[in-house]
Amino acid sequence: MIARGGIVLFAASTLAACTFGVPIGERGAVPRVGVPSVNRSEQGNPSSYVVYGRRYFVLDDADGFRQRGLASWYGTKFHGRRTSSGEVYDMYAMTAAHKTLPIPIYVHVHNLDNGRSTVVKVNDRGPFIEGRIIDLSWAAARKLGIDGPGTANVEISVLEAGQVEPDDEVRTIALADAAAQDVPLFVQTGSFSNYVNATNMVRSLLALDESAVKISRLETDAGALYRVRVGPLYDMDEANAILQRLRDKGFQTARIVVAEERARP
Repeated sequence: MIARGGIVLFAASTLAACTFGVPIGERGAVPRVGVPSVNRSEQGNPSSYVVYGRRYFVLDDADGFRQRGLASWYGTKFHGRRTSSGEVYDMYAMTAAHKTLPIPIYVHVHNLDNGRSTVVKVNDRGPFIEGRIIDLSWAAARKLGIDGPGTANVEISVLEAGQVEPDDEVRTIALADAAAQDVPLFVQTGSFSNYVNATNMVRSLLALDESAVKISRLETDAGALYRVRVGPLYDMDEANAILQRLRDKGFQTARIVVAEERARP
């Protein structure tokens, strides 16, 4: 991590021989190549970390992650310096930083202000300014038309290996604003075909002083599922904190979901 003037700035390494590393001045069609498979880095993925007195919890599973908020970018001052992942910041590479996504990971970034989109490799932590969800390299910011204004409203979506664009049906994780009220978050501690098992888990949670616990029934082709959830929540950081607290209490399979997510036992 690199901090100057109270603002933590991050960076990432060059993405060589990849579609997303095409020089900014390149013109003409670019082949639509899916993102490569990646393994979690040995550095930059603590279970949690603290910046400016606030603790952040790194997600174990980012499958289907989508988030809206402000994007910012960083440039020449940090070119060539080490990032928290151990890689070197290259302002000409298509990279970015995020507070809680596992790294490295590829995300599709859609500029909601002008309609431009691109894909970046997330391999660092940040930004830690209220309301901002992703810090882009200068190259990525320029491609999205953010280098001039400095920030823009974006939607980011995690991509799996081989993907070029996000799926239509994903779980949405948005900021706590008016738009987010339609997609509340929950921390799911279990999913059962037997209602009695679900109620037993609810009793266990209540006995551990957890509140806002509920059972959500979902009909599937295989029959009804009874999902035990804590929520609703409207802030990703709050959801992460509750997730970690529940895992510390022994609910190791707990995960963050949204109301419209399809059932997964």
